[in-house]
Amino acid sequence: MYKRLLQEPLKGDHSFFLFGPRGTGKTSWLKSEIPSALFIDLLEQEIFFDLLQFPHKLESMIPKGFTEWIIIDEVQKVPALLDEVHRMIESHRYKFILTGSSARALKKKGVNLLAGRALYYKMFPLTVIELGADFRIEKSLKFGQLPTIYAQNVKPEDYLNAYIHLYLREEVMQEGLTRNAGAFARFLQVASFSQGSTLNVSEIARETAIERKTVEEYFQITEDLLLAKRLPVFTKRAKRKMVTHSKFYYFDVGVYRVLRPMGPFDSPEEAEGPALESLVYQELQAINSYMNFGYEMYFWRTADKLEVDFILYGAKGLIGIEVKRSKQIHSDDLKALKAFQADYPIAKLYIFYGGSQRLYFDHITAIPIVEALQTLPKILEG
Repeated sequence: MYKRLLQEPLKGDHSFFLFGPRGTGKTSWLKSEIPSALFIDLLEQEIFFDLLQFPHKLESMIPKGFTEWIIIDEVQKVPALLDEVHRMIESHRYKFILTGSSARALKKKGVNLLAGRALYYKMFPLTVIELGADFRIEKSLKFGQLPTIYAQNVKPEDYLNAYIHLYLREEVMQEGLTRNAGAFARFLQVASFSQGSTLNVSEIARETAIERKTVEEYFQITEDLLLAKRLPVFTKRAKRKMVTHSKFYYFDVGVYRVLRPMGPFDSPEEAEGPALESLVYQELQAINSYMNFGYEMYFWRTADKLEVDFILYGAKGLIGIEVKRSKQIHSDDLKALKAFQADYPIAKLYIFYGGSQRLYFDHITAIPIVEALQTLPKILEG
């Protein structure tokens, strides 16, 4: 069990939501941190069906005068429970932790997320800092950083394949998000070719032989299930013509790699380049969230194809980060960062690369990729 960076929610007595994809360790973390909590698991069929029919029975599951945390796991399976939780927070001052791996059912039913009476936190795959001495970049780039990959004696390929099937079966089909599991599975695979790239929805629709409107819906489903995210282009005070399409990332490198088909005409570099960028992205998201840095994340791409992989914008400042696999840095590798600097002189600029030592190019700092990931909080602190 790795020590997680997410600690702030448990310091107070305020109820909170904890969202994150399946397998990121939400339940294990909560059971380890607060063993005295009352745990109500909606993945247990008897409890699920009982509360689905009679949400008011939730109160009878809680001992009178109970003062510890009450955890409802996978709360999106019975959205009506939020009305009961809301009432009991008001009337009994109970404190709840509500975990979920999908916000779709809650949004679809128009559920008011406790009218601001509960905070909102997210859990991500393990970070490099959490892994500590166990971190191996080669392993992470191939299998990702879901806790089971590192913490248990399993075959990573088997686990990741089962993980994808679990989502297709339990989250997508059981919740009725799509009537055609085959089409959605095909979409997930074709979308993997867009990992770390600007999205062309029309092209994906042609590749999958699925209507464009349906492809748009599928992208929304993957985001609502926390399986993927679209990264918008940075256009604040833009001085150049910018692209309008977002970039796309599955939430974990291992999930991306198992979805990305590889054949005799696919070179390893075609998958490994996006994998490295994806690892940096999931680390940036996690550290930004856990440390409450408050950055909004973007990428920067001009109409003439100058691109900076990640832009972080917030009260702490403006940061541009480029990611390169190569061990050497050439002048062309710095071109986009220099263009961004010309437009935004206040920006702090970095290039994370495959070399072994820090290098400095005017206002651009090049940092070896492993060192960059290990010191990311300091980099983002500014």
